[in-house]
Amino acid sequence: MKRQGQIRVESENMFPIIKKWLYSDKDIFLRELVANGCDAISKLEKLRGIGEAPASETPPRIVVSVDKEAKTLSICDNGIGMTEEEVEKYITQVAFSGAQEFVEHYKEKSDGGDAGIIGHFGLGFYSAFMVGAQVEIDTLSYQEGAAPVHWFSDGTANYEISDGSRDTVGSTVTLHIAEGEEEFLEEGRIREILHKYCQFMAYEIYLNPKHLDEPVQEETEEAKEGEEKKIPEKDYPVNDTHPLWLKAPKDCTDEEYKSFYSKVFMDFNEPLFWIHLNVDYPFNLKGILYFPRQQNKVEVMPGEVKLYCNQVYVADNIEEIIPEFLLLLKGMIDCPDLPLNVSRSFLQNDGDVAKISRHITKKVSDKLHEIFSGDREQYENYWDDISPFIKFGCIKDEKFYDRAKDILLLKTIGGEYKTLEEYPKGEDKKIFYVTDENQQSQYIRMFKDQGMSAAVLTHAIDPHFISFLEYKNQEVKFARIDSDIGSAMKEGEGDAELQKAITEAFTKVLDDKNLEVKTESLKDEDTPAVILLSEEARRLQDMSAMYGMDFGYGEKPKVSVVLNSRCRIVQEIPKLEEENRKLVCQYVYDLATLSHRSLSANEMADFMRRSVKVLELAAHME
Repeated sequence: MKRQGQIRVESENMFPIIKKWLYSDKDIFLRELVANGCDAISKLEKLRGIGEAPASETPPRIVVSVDKEAKTLSICDNGIGMTEEEVEKYITQVAFSGAQEFVEHYKEKSDGGDAGIIGHFGLGFYSAFMVGAQVEIDTLSYQEGAAPVHWFSDGTANYEISDGSRDTVGSTVTLHIAEGEEEFLEEGRIREILHKYCQFMAYEIYLNPKHLDEPVQEETEEAKEGEEKKIPEKDYPVNDTHPLWLKAPKDCTDEEYKSFYSKVFMDFNEPLFWIHLNVDYPFNLKGILYFPRQQNKVEVMPGEVKLYCNQVYVADNIEEIIPEFLLLLKGMIDCPDLPLNVSRSFLQNDGDVAKISRHITKKVSDKLHEIFSGDREQYENYWDDISPFIKFGCIKDEKFYDRAKDILLLKTIGGEYKTLEEYPKGEDKKIFYVTDENQQSQYIRMFKDQGMSAAVLTHAIDPHFISFLEYKNQEVKFARIDSDIGSAMKEGEGDAELQKAITEAFTKVLDDKNLEVKTESLKDEDTPAVILLSEEARRLQDMSAMYGMDFGYGEKPKVSVVLNSRCRIVQEIPKLEEENRKLVCQYVYDLATLSHRSLSANEMADFMRRSVKVLELAAHME
């Protein structure tokens, strides 16, 4: 016998709003329905545990079935089930009184509002109407003598309840997929969604199983002559019900950590190390954070930290829980105390969330200190990979900097790793650094020949980190290796008259008001010239490029070219004929520029032409 009624929501606009909600992530409906099934199983298991529900030989599970021909998708659980009264209460009354609030809050919104709002208002089941034109429920309560119930709605405010035909305890939700949503009738697409949202749910999930209730054939030791050896047929769940983060850290092996990492992130490069989080008080938190190898040594490689609630996937990279700088890591955090569908505004205003975030940061800094103190060599081996996230963390979180400042390392051009305190600094507390070891190789060689040190700072985050360190350590200043020629690089005063003649000849050929020419006697006689740009001018130049604004007050920064009067080629410049002098001066300037920066396309073409002429001149002179 069918019984009709009307869903108790005053506004009839509820279904259009639901269908429009979270439009770009409509696949989340499957998470909502499977999570509801897990909840139903969990409730029944608890009742069985206290003897208030009969035991069952069938293990707890959820079966997802796709019928492309019938255009249906069903989610079946063997959980607690519902009576007709419970269907009326939890389905037709839209699971508490939140529906009206939902409609009022979101009826004017075109973009669907905050993520997770359906569950937030108790509307998880109704996410089925995001892709289903019609939805049915077949359910049988665990209660003794309960009758099966069938519920049907075509997406309007009306519904039908009738006697059902289900003969096992649990519920089946069947979606008649709407026109235009046929992607959800593809088994591969459903498998993809289950992997995304339900990979670690607490009960086994099967997709289109074929042999689930059949006894598994026992494999015979030997097949009879002329017969093929039979392989047992078995269905396997699509999820892992016991993810590694649920185990105690002491019970996990390195191989398990590595295997779990590659399985979750499809990254077959082994992680450097990991942190296993396991907290019961004052909040419930479990998870594993992995420190991945940075494949790109220039740019910051984005990480991926997955947030779960009781093994149900919520979202990636939630900054309110995971500090922004730790999002360079890979891992998973399970916070059972958070609601499954949680809004950003809730997280921002929740005191426990801030405590969780601080705890995670502390655990990370503790782990880094543990490695640094226990195995300095290993820490140094990790440094090139982990330094981007540590530097980013110091810049973004002052408390993290306070914890990490003593374990910040600078890698030298000699391949050593020094803390800021250990790093050798001159009387002026200046630290020279390199941004491109290939481009600045000439300067590096000059420094090494004089026993001088420079830090290798080649990552995209390093310019910001340098400024940050100078701000936090007022007595320390950084200068790029090509910003100054110190006294240690000079041979002495040299021949004043020769130096004057060289300077004048070079200045006349390269008539550029932004180019300051001077000649000095450098210790490295094989270097004809070097180009210098002051650290202040370079930083203004970098800021202008980064922000698309002119921080140099409209003027190009002045570049200095230092000619080496000890170099034989440079010594000959004043003696050359005008045409050859022009060629040699321009070529010397090209060589100095190549060690300073990359040439533009036009500059490179000119350099190649001059190279040919220089070769011709050398051949003629011989």
